[in-house]
Amino acid sequence: MVFSSHIFLFYFLPAVLLIYYLLPRGRNVFLTLVSYVFYGWWQPWFVVLMMFSTGLDYLCGGIISRPGAGSRVRRMALVAAILGDLGLLAFFKYYTFTAENLNRLASLLGGSGHGFLPVFAVALPIGISFYTFESMSYTIDVYRGIVKPARSLSDLSCFISLFPHLVAGPIVRYNIIAEQLEHREHTVEKFTEGVALFILGFAKKILLANPMGSVADAVFNANAPYALDAWVGVIAYAFQIYFDFSAYSDMAIGLARMFGFIIPKNFATPYVSESITEFWRRWHISLSTWLRDYLYIPLGGNQRSPRRTYFNLGLVMLLGGLWHGANWTFLAWGAYHGSLLATERWCGKKSLYSWLPRPGRVAVTFVLVLISWALFRSPDISHALSYLGCMFGWTAASGPAALLSSEIYTPHHLAILAICACLSFWRYEVYDFVIELNWSKALVLAPLFLLAIAAMFTQSFNPFLYFQF
Repeated sequence: MVFSSHIFLFYFLPAVLLIYYLLPRGRNVFLTLVSYVFYGWWQPWFVVLMMFSTGLDYLCGGIISRPGAGSRVRRMALVAAILGDLGLLAFFKYYTFTAENLNRLASLLGGSGHGFLPVFAVALPIGISFYTFESMSYTIDVYRGIVKPARSLSDLSCFISLFPHLVAGPIVRYNIIAEQLEHREHTVEKFTEGVALFILGFAKKILLANPMGSVADAVFNANAPYALDAWVGVIAYAFQIYFDFSAYSDMAIGLARMFGFIIPKNFATPYVSESITEFWRRWHISLSTWLRDYLYIPLGGNQRSPRRTYFNLGLVMLLGGLWHGANWTFLAWGAYHGSLLATERWCGKKSLYSWLPRPGRVAVTFVLVLISWALFRSPDISHALSYLGCMFGWTAASGPAALLSSEIYTPHHLAILAICACLSFWRYEVYDFVIELNWSKALVLAPLFLLAIAAMFTQSFNPFLYFQF
């Protein structure tokens, strides 16, 4: 079930809200049950995996926090939780990729290349990367003494399964939501802010991200497009992934607020960044801070030698790329960002182009990000290299590329492209729009929501991009 579907909008959400506010008690249990229904809508057995991960971390968290538990026992419980969580993630997300590449390596070394590891299709549970990181962070924080263990398995289950952020984030940490599980306020102001956030996120997804997705798909699926078309295609993808993912985050934060939960924002106008370092402070904030706190700092961060700092940055971004999927393009994307971050660290947290005026710094950063999106969007490395060759004129365009113009340069697409550009480089997020919600703002929301609903029924199905991660 996706937020941008009539089943969710007209049946699931109204029924859940109605029952939730009618219940005198047991609201957390109810939210857990309906979240399992929401998650199991695709494949019911996926719920079993999430239950296993939840139960494992609850058990290990209890052992870690048990009075009198020795350091060895606590450490063993932590390792068991991490290995269990990462084991599930590794098998379901990376087994096939690993088996194929090891078999290919064995073939290059003189082996048959067949049977070294059996290769079979493994269904990827939606959102497993998100709830695995959330579950792990709970146990790690209990071990560090940052949070107290969950009062009950029910509380931890509600935290991990909460359907607004379940399948595509933001990656919420237990310390943010622990007190809210026990006590949270339900006010008209909070509910209306949640509705506004949801409507604006829904509109971004339907009216902006989806049209840009059709442009990006057309160009990336073309065989050797012209340079201008290649740049337009990657710009369209940059807008698609931003408005798609930030839209989901806005909708998730809005839905959570309808149920009384406050979740921090996940984006802060990333395309106005003046360096790659700043970009990662603004893009997918919940992931970048998770990688910082649970990988970068434990590796030593920047507290050791400069070389070790560069290594840490590169390794963390490489793993961050791998987190997105089992594909060499994601590893290349992570390595690319890691090298840029290391370079800026070498320059004293400044970019090589820091001498430019601010518009120039923003423009160069955006171009660097566009190059990374070409890697991210491509199905494989050869396609990525070919596409980058088209962008920079190294690869000659093929004859059919001329047909792209009629498909991507329509008045509708050009208008949406211009709107996306204006909104992307405006230092104002949807999250900021609802801080001081008034009637003039509210009057804009109703027609915008109706327009987005009408567009939803005319568009072909287009799931959120980050569902695959």
